[in-house]
Amino acid sequence: MLHLEFKLRFSLIAFFVIALLLLAPSSICAQSAERPIRVAARICPPFVMNEAGNFSGLSIFLWDNIALELGLEYSIEEYVLDEMLESTAQGKADVGVSCLSKTHEREKIIDFSHSFYETHLAIAVKQHGILHAIKTIFYNKKLYGVVGIIVGVAALIGGILFLLEHKINTKLYSMKNRGGKLVEGFITGLLFVTSWPIRYYEFRTLGGRTLSAVLAVGSTLMIASVTAILASAFTLDQMRSEITGLQDLAKVKVGVMEATTSAEYLQEQGINSRTFKERQKLLAALDAGNLGAVVADGAVLKYLIKKAHAEGRYESLSVLPFEFEKQSYAFALPEHSPHVEKFNQALLFILESPVWRKELIKYLGR
Repeated sequence: MLHLEFKLRFSLIAFFVIALLLLAPSSICAQSAERPIRVAARICPPFVMNEAGNFSGLSIFLWDNIALELGLEYSIEEYVLDEMLESTAQGKADVGVSCLSKTHEREKIIDFSHSFYETHLAIAVKQHGILHAIKTIFYNKKLYGVVGIIVGVAALIGGILFLLEHKINTKLYSMKNRGGKLVEGFITGLLFVTSWPIRYYEFRTLGGRTLSAVLAVGSTLMIASVTAILASAFTLDQMRSEITGLQDLAKVKVGVMEATTSAEYLQEQGINSRTFKERQKLLAALDAGNLGAVVADGAVLKYLIKKAHAEGRYESLSVLPFEFEKQSYAFALPEHSPHVEKFNQALLFILESPVWRKELIKYLGR
């Protein structure tokens, strides 16, 4: 009897355990039957925007369609980046929606969905006016370097030719005094460096003619090199902005959004930066001249500056045609979430649809 009673009790306990397991929510869909899905959103135009409590943007569009596909009800609450990650990691939010880049450090505390958009870090600068461009020409170190090379080489060549020719070549050295002949020698060297108009038969000595033949090749190469250096130094973009790429960021004050991959990247590169909590204040500081450059995700920078231009603001700001450090955007889910598979299936279905491509064009253009 005791053995039978024990078996009955064990069977009842097993029955209740199985029943509880069957009734417990096993997917994001089951969870929605009990309560709305909690969405933590971080503002990041054009991916997440909030106008008078109405959320919109590319990431919101994707989430809306995922929720529709999975039959979910949800509520959205706005967070800053760190709070969004923390809330998702602790399970206080069921999904994090923004322009969230997938990184190794974030992967330690949350799970990511499949990527839905790829971009790169980019640099925004303030373009200066024509007066600044003219001033830049006279303060350009490359210019003085090139002038120094030209003068030095011209003086060397002119000096050698002077020693060889000035006593017997009255055609090239017609001045009566020694000082005048030295000036003529320098001019002769300068002509070889810049345009090479003098033929070998203009010289009377064998040494002068031999040197002119050698310089015929050397001056051609030098002219090409000088032209390339000057063209590089005086492109319009370089004259209108002292930042032309990543290598110049260490020379200016750089602004970034706090706790972002941009801030992490600059820190890894040993480049000091000033952090901001709001993007509009970040761009306003650049426009006011308090920053020399802003580093952020290229898609976000281009959208914000394009929108500002349409509104008549920040008209001198532009994004350089230089991108680095690839960024892959994804949704955030609690770590070891059992819902990742269904979430990804719905996400991929929407990403392959024509409506997603139309939405990209709507916000980012072609």
